[in-house]
Amino acid sequence: MTSTFAERLADAEYALAWRAVRALPHAAAHGLFERGADWAVGRDGAGVRQLRANLARVRPAASPGELDELVRAGMRSYARYWCEAFRLPAMDLADVHARTAVTGTEPLYSALDEGRGVLFALPHTGNWDAAGVWLVEMLRRRGHEPTFTTVGQRLRPESLYRRFVAYREGLGFEVVAAEDGSAAYRALVRRLRGGGVVCLLADRDVSGTGAEVTLFGARTRLPVGPARLAALTGALLLPARPWFRGDGWGIAFGPPVEAGRRAPAAATTQALADALAALIAETPQDWHVLQPVWPEPAPVGVAP
Repeated sequence: MTSTFAERLADAEYALAWRAVRALPHAAAHGLFERGADWAVGRDGAGVRQLRANLARVRPAASPGELDELVRAGMRSYARYWCEAFRLPAMDLADVHARTAVTGTEPLYSALDEGRGVLFALPHTGNWDAAGVWLVEMLRRRGHEPTFTTVGQRLRPESLYRRFVAYREGLGFEVVAAEDGSAAYRALVRRLRGGGVVCLLADRDVSGTGAEVTLFGARTRLPVGPARLAALTGALLLPARPWFRGDGWGIAFGPPVEAGRRAPAAATTQALADALAALIAETPQDWHVLQPVWPEPAPVGVAP
């Protein structure tokens, strides 16, 4: 299929950003993106309004003024993610690992030492690419294969998709396209059955085929893939929250979610939704979801 002009322009813009942003001094780059975030908040476009509606679910008792501050912090956090994404290939990855504080690792290390696969279910929080850098280096230092498998959506044009794949492969990740269907699923199963690691973003139902759950007190749908994969392979299902910690990063691992073969996928997905909600609520400003999560927005200042 031929690419449209808009798609080719988007590819060119990303290519330019990956070259230009990493060439800027650290303070200048982050200052530029922070000012861009503040401009976006002032403009109050559709993405900012959607972020406000989503955060109103997380902080139902927040006043309009408190919610405005949370949205501003959220947009600055989102801008920081993109700034770091463009700079990460040129950063010292060992330094990224060293400046990442991690909590709740005991179940993770135990599973890896036993040769059991681990499936991380993550929300769109903090910098998940930097969290992947920590994970790759941790696996290397503990004597495991220093990589993991994740899923990406196939973007248009194909050159833009390949650009993102090359970016993440350069960080040590294995990326499979969600649109590849059974081939992608087999790659995930193979990784987990081999005692490896899979990372999946699990706080939005992109396909529209997820299980109905309650998230922050309101009904929505979340993907059932993590529950089904963990049940099929016997992998440890571990919710995790990347977050921003000063000029470094953090990863908080929640308690494992039970995903036995006899457990209904919908019940496991609800348990995962509860775990993700608890993690997101700890640093809601780092939750970068500018798309609809629930069918209806929450009234500002009123608990759902």
